[in-house]
Amino acid sequence: MMKYRIVISQDEDGNYVAECPSLPGCLSQGKTRKEAVENIKDALQGYIASLRKHQEPIPPPIEEEVIEISA
Repeated sequence: MMKYRIVISQDEDGNYVAECPSLPGCLSQGKTRKEAVENIKDALQGYIASLRKHQEPIPPPIEEEVIEISA
């Protein structure tokens, strides 16, 4: 299982746009946030499949930790 960070924003028409900064040009959209997330999952799988097919390097999945700080 690979994990990639996505960024979700809402456009001027109220649609949600999801993109993956680690995979340039990999983006999708949906009428709801949930739909945008489901659509970007499909886009990520297609993007990775294309990289494999063309024997291109696959960006490493993210590794992140949550830390607490006093504010």
